[in-house]
Amino acid sequence: MSLPPPALEKWLPFRQSNAAARVRLFCLPFAGGGASVYRLWEPGLPLTVELCAVQLPGRETRFREPAYTRLAPLVSDLAEVFEPLLDIPAVFYGHSMGAITAFELARELRRRGKSTPARLIVGGRRAPDRPRRGPPLHAMPDAQFLAELKQFNGTRSAVLENDDLMRVLLPVLRADFTVHETYTYTETAPLDCPILAVTGADDTICPPAELEAWRRHTRSEFEARTVPGDHFFLQSQREHLLPLIAQFIEPLASPHHL
Repeated sequence: MSLPPPALEKWLPFRQSNAAARVRLFCLPFAGGGASVYRLWEPGLPLTVELCAVQLPGRETRFREPAYTRLAPLVSDLAEVFEPLLDIPAVFYGHSMGAITAFELARELRRRGKSTPARLIVGGRRAPDRPRRGPPLHAMPDAQFLAELKQFNGTRSAVLENDDLMRVLLPVLRADFTVHETYTYTETAPLDCPILAVTGADDTICPPAELEAWRRHTRSEFEARTVPGDHFFLQSQREHLLPLIAQFIEPLASPHHL
């Protein structure tokens, strides 16, 4: 059962209300990631964009809250939490697990007859209807699970090798991988918003050739772009990624947009 969503401030702890905002950019994290991943994005975005970095339970400022283990209740709660902020055009960016969360959130809002995102940006994630490759990580024993995590290159070796830190981080990582790996795509009509799909040139989890499969999930414009870097290009290649996002948002963020 979906729990009542916490206060908006818990979900968006770093949000600075922007009276000049013409669009809100909601950023959803990858497995194990928190809202702080996106805090450095603001200087690279137009001044008319209000950055809303999403904090999921179980990490950072919400460390003591239980993490979700299924996507449906997470998406349902996000739809309720975000509804008051959909009074101006919204853009969703999700990375890896966050990409599928953003996609399903857009579909949930449509199902409820609410305002849907004006644009959707998906990073480092294969299209939702593409079959998952490899065995599920979330059910692996701890040692094997950690060994697999090292291949993702998203968690520093010093963290992975620190037993005390990993005792704290492992439950949320396992919960997030459970969300991601138990997801099942259900066929419905394509979205009406434009989609931008981005991945890293060296991303082995979502190689550039996988991006084209996102095209069928929108009736509107679609664009696939590749930036330098591996799966975590959103951290290491901001100077390449943020201009793409700013360009994609620009028609909404422009002072001339009505």
